[in-house]
Amino acid sequence: MVNVSIARRYARAILDVAAEGNRTDAVAEQLNAFAAVVAQSPELSDVLLNPAYSRAQRSRVVEALLQTLPSPAEPALANALRLLVDRNRLGYLPDIARLYRDMADARAGRVRGQVTSAVPLTPDAVTQLQQSLQQLTQRNVVLETRVDPSLLGGVAAQVGGTLYDGTLRTQLEQLRRELK
Repeated sequence: MVNVSIARRYARAILDVAAEGNRTDAVAEQLNAFAAVVAQSPELSDVLLNPAYSRAQRSRVVEALLQTLPSPAEPALANALRLLVDRNRLGYLPDIARLYRDMADARAGRVRGQVTSAVPLTPDAVTQLQQSLQQLTQRNVVLETRVDPSLLGGVAAQVGGTLYDGTLRTQLEQLRRELK
């Protein structure tokens, strides 16, 4: 079991360094990209997490991965990854990335939400829904969209801990309960 408090400390330290240079969002993008690459490749995960590989080997792999990022690696991220290699804490990377994103969102006044619909939404519909949710929550809302055909129609939006459910399936279930 991974100790989340360790991941939280690293995430907070990276955020503090990134915030000094107003690079919070750029670091978040690169950190998420780096964590995704590691998570998607079992071979890469094995090299970075297996103690059979030396620290020098893991360090070379991390440096090579930093070179493959679309833009030059942010110094805060590069230094943090080097530190994780030195301390044998690369196993915390997924939690660090998740916690960093949450902390960066909180610092920027953003809240993440998820919109689920029966059919793919048009970009205009997502924008309108995002604006409506921003008015309801009084915060900047970043939406992820999902499609679930079992909803039949309508939209369900979850922002933070609040669910706004306007799906046809839910309305039909509510009507059925009322008619019993």
